[in-house]
Amino acid sequence: MVNQGLPHDQLSPAWQILMLGDGSPTRHLQLLTREPTEVDVIDMSPVSQTGDQAPDQIEQVPGPHLRRQVWLRTASGQRLAYAASWWEASHVDEYLKNRSLPIWASLAQLRTELYRDIQGIYFGHSAALERAFDQKGPFWGRHYLFWHHGKPLTLIYEVFSPYLIRYLGPMSSADRSGSDG
Repeated sequence: MVNQGLPHDQLSPAWQILMLGDGSPTRHLQLLTREPTEVDVIDMSPVSQTGDQAPDQIEQVPGPHLRRQVWLRTASGQRLAYAASWWEASHVDEYLKNRSLPIWASLAQLRTELYRDIQGIYFGHSAALERAFDQKGPFWGRHYLFWHHGKPLTLIYEVFSPYLIRYLGPMSSADRSGSDG
């Protein structure tokens, strides 16, 4: 179902490009806002093999794992996304030489060829995200594997702020009847 996209009354075409496209979300955010996408690293630490609340595909990334949690924001400070990624701890420094850069920027500097394999999408509410984004939900999120040389490199989970409606329009055709103008 994810490969085919969703009906437009569930998720508009513009939001589907962001959510289901295989391009870099940090690059897309930069193009949308016309501001550099910056990273606020929340945490970067080893996690246990079990109980980290990662999607099941974490089992495909060799362990032990290091989890990186970040806010993606504009240079002026507007939070646009939350992201968590799980890496093989012994190889993370090869790919994230500057941990304060977005993953896309780090991998682009290395000219790393990747395949983004979207595994799942989410739609829901979260009081914690409403506070963090200073935006009312609902929220769209996704998780995917990055493949490099035929092997899973990292698992990434992202949730996007409804603030992006300013650039992408309503999340679905059902949202078009009302305006937050």
